[in-house]
Amino acid sequence: MRELRDYQQTAIDLVWRSMAEGRRRPMLMMATGAGKTRTAAEIINRALAKGKRVVMTAPAIELIDQTVEALWSEGIQDVGVIQAQHRLTDYSKPVQVASVCTLERRKRLPEADLVIVDEAHRQSKTITRWMAENERLPFIGLSATPWAKGLAKQYNNLIIAATTQQLIRRGYLSPYRVYAPSHPDLTGVRTIAGDYDEGQLAEAMDKPVLTADVVSTWIKLGENRPTLCFAVNRAHARSLERDFQRAGVSVGYVDGQTERAERDALREAFESGAIRVVVNVGVLTTGVDWDVRCIILARPTKSEMLYVQIIGRGLRLAHGKEDCLILDHSDTTLNLGFVSDIHHEHLDDGSAKKSSSSQRAEKPAPLPKECPSCHRLKPIGVYACPSCGFEPKKVQDIETRQGDLLPVAGKQIKATMEDKQAWYSMLIGYQRQAGKNEGQAYYLFKDKFGVFPAATLSKAPLPPTPEVSNYVKSRNIAFAKMKEKERKQQEARHAS
Repeated sequence: MRELRDYQQTAIDLVWRSMAEGRRRPMLMMATGAGKTRTAAEIINRALAKGKRVVMTAPAIELIDQTVEALWSEGIQDVGVIQAQHRLTDYSKPVQVASVCTLERRKRLPEADLVIVDEAHRQSKTITRWMAENERLPFIGLSATPWAKGLAKQYNNLIIAATTQQLIRRGYLSPYRVYAPSHPDLTGVRTIAGDYDEGQLAEAMDKPVLTADVVSTWIKLGENRPTLCFAVNRAHARSLERDFQRAGVSVGYVDGQTERAERDALREAFESGAIRVVVNVGVLTTGVDWDVRCIILARPTKSEMLYVQIIGRGLRLAHGKEDCLILDHSDTTLNLGFVSDIHHEHLDDGSAKKSSSSQRAEKPAPLPKECPSCHRLKPIGVYACPSCGFEPKKVQDIETRQGDLLPVAGKQIKATMEDKQAWYSMLIGYQRQAGKNEGQAYYLFKDKFGVFPAATLSKAPLPPTPEVSNYVKSRNIAFAKMKEKERKQQEARHAS
């Protein structure tokens, strides 16, 4: 089995401590890419070592085989399946992978000493009943987005293994760029159960000018990357598919009714490059580990959970992948913020949030702003666009500096010495790759942090991340513009 990462080991220890202390319903939050399968496998192995019987539930039938194969890859071979007419059905096995859909049709639930609930934020009625009827039976919830309303009524201890922002910073997830090339008019689209009414939303989004814009934008900005496109419903998805076809783009389509064999063939074509874009309706939001390098968000949502799950499909690492490109035609990023800024420290108990000295509402991160030149979304406080270098005109002559703050994927946090060392080494690495004077890194560091690098920092170069490269490029553009302005002012003085 693969070696555990430090945060995985810590999370597992906290899960067992929680149950030992009597809190037998912990919720383990693991962002996409945090290694949920590896962590779950270790929990299962510990239970098996104590002679326990484990049931792991999967929220959809199409995820059963994927879950079994994932457990096999982690060395857990003694697995049976609870799903009608499945070839691996064997109730004698100590580990059972159960389809929630199958459990819903059965009056008698399987015997278990431990239940692991995958995608626990979905809150199956069957799982809820199972928990209520077996108060002593331990249940461990797994979710990248455990923010569903009332989840605290089922689970009593939120354990945060790793957030999206932490995984990006540590190099376990891909960085990303977001562009907002168009802005849909959702006036009049009502909200039902916390999200847009699907029928009205589809009508608003399935307009020729909008679907055509999705395709033309991808051709212009998509860099021919392997892409997942998320649509509102089947009719909307088919319109997008036709527009991609008319533009000569190789495109595939998948929805909840697509057969497993057809979906497998589609994945093979996608991975081989025979298909560049796959348009889907809600089925590729979980359990997808394809090599996705671009996300088209053509499906507006008010749900943080759905939004984070969608973007998470593009954040997995892959060979040669520098970042994930997000083309947001839905205004979701502008309305909800960057995915790496969405984070909650507590489970929702279903009651209205009240601010008090003991319980304060969590303050959301500042929403991003759109570059008026190239439409890239940038964090609050970032003056020059990281992509095109555009700087809005100043309304006053007072110049401000960020000082000792480091922008990370949309949010400013206090820079540690580790952050400063990484930036200094990557700035040196950038200058070396570009064949330029490495001493310039000294001044770029000052421009970034407001202070010169400490003498204790190492000068060993590191390959620059896209964030560092974009920062240097933006400063070079700004410097070139400043020199050009000075030249023109000097020529004007000479002419007068």
